[in-house]
Amino acid sequence: MKRILPALLLIVVFTVPAFADMHGKETKEHKKCECHEQMGKHHMHKRGDMLGMLIKHADKVGITDDQMAKLKAMHRGMEKKQVWFEADMKLARIELKEVMEVKDFDLEKANAAAQKISDFKRDQRLDMLKSIKDVRSILTDEQFKKIKEMRHRMWQGKKPEGKKPAMK
Repeated sequence: MKRILPALLLIVVFTVPAFADMHGKETKEHKKCECHEQMGKHHMHKRGDMLGMLIKHADKVGITDDQMAKLKAMHRGMEKKQVWFEADMKLARIELKEVMEVKDFDLEKANAAAQKISDFKRDQRLDMLKSIKDVRSILTDEQFKKIKEMRHRMWQGKKPEGKKPAMK
């Protein structure tokens, strides 16, 4: 009994802040989480828009008109999928909040809602990998080498030389 009480107390202490915004009040942690979520979307979008950068710099890589048509069609498709993904994720998060609104929420329903979110993320990543593979199948070996060199130079330019990462 002496071990159960502290364990229950710890559970309560760590779970109460998670439900702090259930009544419309946003905590600092919640705002921070939304900020990171938005940055994640931005980062995901930037990472996914490498195809857009390829299209923008097609002349430097030597992309043909036929390749350009294929790449543009793929890019539009990827943009549409990103919009659907963001909408699906937003709906899934709302569904999870709905499940957790009640004090004694159904853990199985919450788990299913959380799994749905996880599945959307996994599917999006797999779709991104498929898109990368498809783009690379359109490029010649020489074009692929040029892209790798351009990317390497771009990364070299962004990293200050001689500086080491700060230790935490």
